[in-house]
Amino acid sequence: MPYLVSFHLGWLIGSLLLGFCMGWISVVQRGNGTSKVAARWFAVLAAGLLAASLAHVVPGRFGYWLDLGLIMFACYLVGCTIGAWLRHRVVARTAPPAAV
Repeated sequence: MPYLVSFHLGWLIGSLLLGFCMGWISVVQRGNGTSKVAARWFAVLAAGLLAASLAHVVPGRFGYWLDLGLIMFACYLVGCTIGAWLRHRVVARTAPPAAV
């Protein structure tokens, strides 16, 4: 794990910055999002991939790519969270004054 972080630090910072930008932009987005069923399936898929990575089920190069992909995805999600939180804190949404 330390090898992945030290060798791919530039890519991890890039995924963090990309996540930050997407988190900053996504506050403005007004889509429907995903359904609860799809969100549960994605959560099960992510948990399965994480379990496969921790148990070293996937050997060799593909296991390396799985570990790297999961670390990059985690950096992306952290960046999204920070970007959305900062956007919420920085861009104050004040209600217009009530008409008297």
